[in-house]
Amino acid sequence: MFTDTIVALATPPGRSAVALIRLSGRDALAVAGRVLRPFAAGPPRTARRARAVGLPGGEILDDVLYTVYRAPGSYTGEDLVEIGTHGGLLVPGEVLGSLVAAGARLALPGEFTRRAMLNGKVDLLQAEAIADLVDATAPAQRRAALRQLDRGLSARIGALREQVLALEALVSYDIDFPEEDSGPVPPERVDRAIDDLRAALLGLLQTAAEGERLREGALAVIAGCPNVGKSSLFNALLGNERAIVTEIPGTTRDAIEAGATCDGFPFRLVDTAGLRESGDRVERLGIEVSRRYLAAADIVILCAEAGRELDQDEHRFGADFGERLILVRTKADAATDAGGRWKAVRDGEVAVSAITGEGLAELRAALARRAFTTLAQQGDVAPVVTRARHRAALERALAEVGEFAGARRAGLEIAVAGTHLRAAVGALEDVIGLVTTDDILDRVFSSFCVGK
Repeated sequence: MFTDTIVALATPPGRSAVALIRLSGRDALAVAGRVLRPFAAGPPRTARRARAVGLPGGEILDDVLYTVYRAPGSYTGEDLVEIGTHGGLLVPGEVLGSLVAAGARLALPGEFTRRAMLNGKVDLLQAEAIADLVDATAPAQRRAALRQLDRGLSARIGALREQVLALEALVSYDIDFPEEDSGPVPPERVDRAIDDLRAALLGLLQTAAEGERLREGALAVIAGCPNVGKSSLFNALLGNERAIVTEIPGTTRDAIEAGATCDGFPFRLVDTAGLRESGDRVERLGIEVSRRYLAAADIVILCAEAGRELDQDEHRFGADFGERLILVRTKADAATDAGGRWKAVRDGEVAVSAITGEGLAELRAALARRAFTTLAQQGDVAPVVTRARHRAALERALAEVGEFAGARRAGLEIAVAGTHLRAAVGALEDVIGLVTTDDILDRVFSSFCVGK
């Protein structure tokens, strides 16, 4: 299946100046030669002009530019042809159809990158990084994807795998020289190697929470009583009028979610219904939705008007969410005291005005620091675990190392205990994709766009 010739549109369909079609596989050059006239396979990596014709009739469809990439020096590792047509819906679709009539088949989602992985051009972590780079909406996501594409995480996982193999080599002496009372390797040396390995695994695992949050966007839920300026703050953070704002309490009756970038980090902002007792059935349903969002939130933004003390319910609300909560004093432009404008002076409070924009930069910075504490402090320079698949495999590896240590303390034969180290190696190899089942690959690449 992964050797035949595939074709796909690599650019979004629709009105545009140009469109790009990719063709890859063992017969890519022959298929291209049936549709492009004239066609030359060499020299490679040279843009040439041709006419694309429809099959079977030979009607001229477009003037195109094409470039040939010969195996193994292509993106997929196979013979590959990229064809640039004029944009729009009709012309790229007709050229694509002609290439299918010439012997290619339409590619599956992510099949070009999957072939690149199978042909050793990238490992599985790099393949996932390509998808993350395409989907990136915030600069921090782009930087993390590029580091992973540059084998930052692959190298870290590879180093952990080498640590396990080194520990395996140490304990193998006990198998090879069973007549030795204590073996040729001092037990404390093995203990140190186990501790070092555990610490390294835990160190990488500790990046998983922020790493997965970085990839998916931190869930920040705006909450508070009715009419405290939640929807105005939501719109101000987004930079557009997404939520309806009126002076009537209970205007927001459902949760509204939208993506936003704060200090370069991705967030999923949610505007919720005001929390209060209500006899309106629809509003009560909206409040229940709000509570579900609050339970799942990474950050809770509690809104209360500037210049007044928090009431008992707001104090209780703040205590319930602890470190997840940021207290935002809204309507700061309208609140004054004897000295003029009201200013938030308490630790952890941010005063904002959705009308003047005062405090919005400070709030964005506070959100980034709270949701991405380590990444914001370290400048996100180190590789991080960004997917649940990576985290689960690392947790398996850590558990197997723990099982090995326990079996060794219990006096089990070292050959039996050593099977846990072999399982730990397998878990780490799953992350990189050295040994990966087809169902895992199917899940990974199903989220890709077709032309990638």
